[in-house]
Amino acid sequence: MEYTSGAASWQKVLRRVVAGLLPRRPRQRRPGWSLGVPLIAAAAGLLFTTTATTAGGTALREDRRPQLTQLIDDTRQRVAEREAEAARLRENVEQQTEALADTDQPIAAERGRAAASRQSAGFTALTGSGVTVELDDARRLESLPEGASNDDLVVHQGDVQAVVNALWAGGAEAMSIMNVRVLSTSAVRCVGNTLLLHGRVYSPPFKIVAIGDPAALQRALAASEGVRLFKDAVDHYQLGYRETVSTVGVPAFEGSTALRSAKVPR
Repeated sequence: MEYTSGAASWQKVLRRVVAGLLPRRPRQRRPGWSLGVPLIAAAAGLLFTTTATTAGGTALREDRRPQLTQLIDDTRQRVAEREAEAARLRENVEQQTEALADTDQPIAAERGRAAASRQSAGFTALTGSGVTVELDDARRLESLPEGASNDDLVVHQGDVQAVVNALWAGGAEAMSIMNVRVLSTSAVRCVGNTLLLHGRVYSPPFKIVAIGDPAALQRALAASEGVRLFKDAVDHYQLGYRETVSTVGVPAFEGSTALRSAKVPR
């Protein structure tokens, strides 16, 4: 038997008496946990089902680049087929309009007015003295130059635009990019290191041809800040830049002439 004395002993006795009189609390269950387990199990089952459906019986980690390549090739073929069909329809419209112009004087007058503007609008092929500029990505290097990234080793949209704008500013009469005639409504865009022009994708090197006074075109290229920056990158990162003067040709514009918006000049 344990003997205690003083105030401490009475406190111990009192605690034991109170503990004996109070009923023992029942062990409480956690309702949150009991409800959470089925929800987690249901979510896991849904995830497994979705994964199996997405995989379609194939491994999710398998290399699907061949499938993407085939998809791109198929899409390009469909685009080419639609463009050929559109060309046939335009030719059909032209033939019917020409036949109608033989008996309709107003239509004949409008056709004559349009024909006078075809060359300046870019709908006829041209040949003459001019400048050719080629931009290319850096050759494959064993190691990157100090402080450089892969982004520094490719031609960007701004580089192509700098050359195009400089040639227009230098008085270019006609221009083509990758042997595709460009007009005032043509947009030059890059997706990664590829060029997107009139719905088609082109890989470097990018060839830009301009007809005009070669000396004026070269002066405009030399005065362009964007072109100078690219030439500096050529020296630092081994990018490709070539500028030649010769007799060049540009094809006629063959794309759609539909306008989404226009304003009447005042």
